[in-house]
Amino acid sequence: MADFVSQPEFVEVELGESLISRTETLASFRELGPPDLCHVIKSSGRAAVKDVGSYHYVSGVDASSSAALAAYINSLTYELDQNQAWFSAKGGWKLKSGAYCCFNAFSRVDVRVEVRIPGSVDAYVVDLRGERHETTPEIWQEVYLSALLRAILYADDANYRLAGYRKLDPISSPDAEHRFLQAAENLFFKGWQLGSEPEIQVATVVSNHLTNGILKYFGDANRYDQAVNLFEKLYAREPEVAALVAEAYIGLNEEVKAVQTMHRAIKETPQSYALLHVQVDFLRSKGKPEWAARLAKQAVNCAPSEFVTWAKLTECYIELGQWESALFTLNSCPMFTYNERDLHRMPTPARSHLPVKQFIQESGLLNEDSARDNEADVALLRLPAPALRGTFARAYALLSRLASKIGWDELLRCRSAVFVMEEEYRAQKAAHDVEPETAGGDDPVDQKVKEDQAEESRLPVEERSVEQISEPEAVADEHGGETDMPPLPAYDETQAKEADDVVEKLDRLGIDSAAGASSQSIPTIKISTESDHEREKAELETYMREQDETNGSVAEVIEQKAAPQQVPHVHVDPPPLEKPAQAQHLSGHTRSDSSAAASAVHADGAASTLNGQNGQPAHTASGEAQQNEDTAHAHASAGFSFTNKRLCERWLDNAFMVLYEDLRVYTIWRAEIVHYRSQSLPYSKTGTEWEILGELALRLNHKEEAKDAFQRCVDGKFSAKALLRLLEIFSEQKDVERTLWAALRLTAYHHRWYMEGAYPSAVAKSLYRLIREVGLSKVSYTLVSMNPPQPILRLSE
Repeated sequence: MADFVSQPEFVEVELGESLISRTETLASFRELGPPDLCHVIKSSGRAAVKDVGSYHYVSGVDASSSAALAAYINSLTYELDQNQAWFSAKGGWKLKSGAYCCFNAFSRVDVRVEVRIPGSVDAYVVDLRGERHETTPEIWQEVYLSALLRAILYADDANYRLAGYRKLDPISSPDAEHRFLQAAENLFFKGWQLGSEPEIQVATVVSNHLTNGILKYFGDANRYDQAVNLFEKLYAREPEVAALVAEAYIGLNEEVKAVQTMHRAIKETPQSYALLHVQVDFLRSKGKPEWAARLAKQAVNCAPSEFVTWAKLTECYIELGQWESALFTLNSCPMFTYNERDLHRMPTPARSHLPVKQFIQESGLLNEDSARDNEADVALLRLPAPALRGTFARAYALLSRLASKIGWDELLRCRSAVFVMEEEYRAQKAAHDVEPETAGGDDPVDQKVKEDQAEESRLPVEERSVEQISEPEAVADEHGGETDMPPLPAYDETQAKEADDVVEKLDRLGIDSAAGASSQSIPTIKISTESDHEREKAELETYMREQDETNGSVAEVIEQKAAPQQVPHVHVDPPPLEKPAQAQHLSGHTRSDSSAAASAVHADGAASTLNGQNGQPAHTASGEAQQNEDTAHAHASAGFSFTNKRLCERWLDNAFMVLYEDLRVYTIWRAEIVHYRSQSLPYSKTGTEWEILGELALRLNHKEEAKDAFQRCVDGKFSAKALLRLLEIFSEQKDVERTLWAALRLTAYHHRWYMEGAYPSAVAKSLYRLIREVGLSKVSYTLVSMNPPQPILRLSE
């Protein structure tokens, strides 16, 4: 069989199985859909030889009409290898027919064009049930824009990479760009149907794949003037588009026009969080984080169910240095399940053909990887952070940024100050479990009160007075009738006055009764009499004397409590990191469960503070005195107040553990380098290990260390990921020669794997940024002076 000379293809086992598989998976496509599929049938012209089917993936083809797609299939006839026909008396293989499949993300249908060579062209639509329909002009416009957006947005998406995926320039001329703008204007208000980025829960008119594609295409080249013209037309029809207009003006450095637009629009659409976010970013760029934080809070109020609003507020708090508020806000972020990109699920092909172009082989820019360079330590391969996607990856980036600002030890201190730790919760729970046992007794007054309370509990809630309804019942009523809090005592004005007397006594004893977190907490009291209070005060004094004998004077205890807690610095071998303690959280993952639990803990903390103010009950039985003392000691060790604390979400607790693993491996790596350098010994790693370490340093915001690791990686082997990172770093540092060196090697790599599109791409974006900084002439002259191979030079130009 004749293969394509320079195009990829997968040979089918059964003729047409790829088309059948695509039809079966149409219903699973959620957003922009999979890459376009091109299927061809090759024939030898001999009856004894069966026809062969093959296919490949492609994007960037003009899908505006059936004729344009048929032209692409016809162009493949020139790609067949006809060398064997010169040595054979019989004719070679030819294309018999072909089919081009392009997904319409607006109408959720598949548009297919069948071409018979030579012969007719047939275009039809296949819906999610596999039924055929006729095409319409509206369908062609939608499928044209869908194909363009896939080519633009997924040009460098690591989650959208396939073997045998050919990428062409989606817009290759000014006329094509004009058609793109016209289609975008016509379908702009249907853009929300395409979906949005993983961080956006609900796609809107201004937050969807269509607006992202427009901003990426014109923004990467800093050609916002075209985007401004489009958005200004749409702004006249929809005031919410003002957010896009202002963003485009800021990209053009027309800040006055941007501010004027935002000023007018905020009066018309004050609840637009997208417009508020544009103002937040503008204020942050001008060094006004306090003002930005106020607007970010307003954006959260406008869209509390969106992740991006909470994330933006977290960023503002980090810039303001309000670390605990940043953790509070990060914990409140609503997290969404990440949906993978729409990709094909094809049957295993009989054979794969992935040819390499001759000039790529001769360039010498792509080194063959050795097996040694692809090996890596298991501990590096099993790091959990690279597997994070969507909102979880964004939240982890915020957490690591916070850690880089204040350090790991301070981050743990803020964490324990903000969230309820598991040991605290268990101690508090155990203390409350002991209180019902110590509160009972043979006192006739207590027995009478219990009988009265039992009789009241049998009455309907509506017949009881407000004072008779206990607080746990009120909390249970708010949360569906369930509560984990221990019962609270009845509390009237007489007891409040008596409690004030006890508080004064506690103050004279040196105990801060108002702080529910005091280690000298007093057990709960159910009811008190005058004789009880006399015995109670005597027992308090006895209890404090015992505490003095055990722990020293009360003043020393208070000083120890008031002194700031010092994180112990243990000198051990690397890593010198404290493993984070487990935070208390619920097993559920929903926001409602977590919020209800946080409210319960908040009420629990209030109960703990109240119990600490009421004093200690008296008991007549001699055996209960020792039990009361044990209860007091339990409170001394577990007297924490949860009034200002919240439950840590499980995902955030896991993120702390992921961050700890990253910091642990990073600390070991840096300690090894210091040790080897001090001993004047060479420090070597495999290419894959250097790549993983570079990504690790980049996640932890150590750019210089990441740059060094990536440089060592590409010195040992060819790594497209490392080169792409170096390209971004070099372009930011305005290193012209090294930027061009990385761009040349990436260009060769992209053409090796059939990514023939020049723009938009990560390489083009970095080169545009470099040209804006140093000028086109310097970049051009430097490129010529490097004397790269002529085919690669033509591709780069």
